[in-house]
Amino acid sequence: MESPDSSKAESRSGGVVGILAFAGIVAAITQTLVVPLIGELPTLLDTSASNASWVITATLLAAAVATPVAGRLGDMYGKRRMLLISLIPLIVGSVVCALSSSVIPMITGRGLQGLGMGVVPLGISLLRDVVPAEKLGSSIAIMSASMGVGGALGLPFSAAIAENASWRVLFWVVAVLAFAVATLIWFVVPAGKENTAAGSFDLLGAAGLGVALVCLLLGVSKGADWGWGSGTTLGLLGTAVVVLLAWGWWELRTREPLVDLRVTARPQVLMTNAASILVGFAMYAQSLVVPQLLQLPEATGYGLGQSMLAMGLWMAPAGLMMMVMSPIGAKLSAASGPKVTLTVGALIISLGYGISLPMIGTDSPWGLLAATIVANTGVGFAYGAMPALIMSAVPQSETASANSFNTLMRSIGSSVSAAVIAVVLAQMTTDFAGFALPSEDGFRAAMLIGCGVALAAAALAFFIPVPKTAAQPEPGTAPQATSEAAESETESESEVKA
Repeated sequence: MESPDSSKAESRSGGVVGILAFAGIVAAITQTLVVPLIGELPTLLDTSASNASWVITATLLAAAVATPVAGRLGDMYGKRRMLLISLIPLIVGSVVCALSSSVIPMITGRGLQGLGMGVVPLGISLLRDVVPAEKLGSSIAIMSASMGVGGALGLPFSAAIAENASWRVLFWVVAVLAFAVATLIWFVVPAGKENTAAGSFDLLGAAGLGVALVCLLLGVSKGADWGWGSGTTLGLLGTAVVVLLAWGWWELRTREPLVDLRVTARPQVLMTNAASILVGFAMYAQSLVVPQLLQLPEATGYGLGQSMLAMGLWMAPAGLMMMVMSPIGAKLSAASGPKVTLTVGALIISLGYGISLPMIGTDSPWGLLAATIVANTGVGFAYGAMPALIMSAVPQSETASANSFNTLMRSIGSSVSAAVIAVVLAQMTTDFAGFALPSEDGFRAAMLIGCGVALAAAALAFFIPVPKTAAQPEPGTAPQATSEAAESETESESEVKA
């Protein structure tokens, strides 16, 4: 019979998971917030289309730089504290955007919002400290799935407000939601384990990684507009490579690095991060293709002529499926290990792409709905498994930074996906009423690429070397003990030799 104390503790941990998942949903809504406004931004902000595109790019760049920094600071000074600090620029940025009437303040506000995107990896890492071991796997899966739920709700929510009210309402709503998250975290979520030996922050490492990521993602995201052979694009990509090499040299030599590359180089962590890049690519490719197919005119022969709001509603069930399937993925991880769940998830993503191919060119959106539901089921499995694999292979003192680095790998995969799919669709076009639109063959090629990348992710996941002691982990417990014991043993041997 369950004691009242254990029941109370379980209820409290359930509330904590719910609040952190809510934080993830708000972060995801923030990312999709301006999608319905893309076509109108030049008019709304009295600027050119190329300048308006920075409203999206600024968030991507700020999030890429802030995520690993927030993770390291979370390990040093407390994950709950950094969660609250990360929500401040998210709230302020939302208010700045809501009050903007020109492009510079809007880009500034969106950049501030991007600084708050570290809440998801921080929240997942905090679970390791505050949730009972037996509930950790399912809690990680729910928290990971919150991004899908936020994306599912964000698109129709944003479209509905954009069509029926002032676009400024979108940002005021996000500001209120972020403030509500901060209030709940302040009053309900416990602090977790403090790192008594916080050490010093690697400022030079943070600056180097920031410069490298900005150059890399800027070159990848804007290469199609500037030209892949242009001096600007090649210069940015070349600078990214040089700075990354210098950054890696520094991180291996400094005593307290921003990212512990020796831990990151452990086969389990390294291959999980590599698989994360591929999963991020595969996840994002279908989210670029399906909305276009739904919205293109029916007269093209393959477009379905849906409005922005209708498109968002057709896409919503796929995102919600991530949350529905997360408990099943957690049970599979508990029974067979997160490596199996990641492999199965990637295979399911590839199956979703396979289902989508015969559905392109039909006159019904139901086939695409089925394909996105299947693909996002796989994404839910994979996104729940990756943090579990990472946390079972790193010391508890590096949980947040390792998780944030894994999140960064997924973001890089998504950015590369956007660039590759954009090139494919731009090269394979058809003339429609004097306009060049992506052709049916172009969409099929994009889906085939997504399918192939998902299969590659499954193959890589299958070969991730997981020690037998960590094959069926309660993430972050036994492997952590093993890691700490090994470190302790190494220190003892050093003392003896000395």
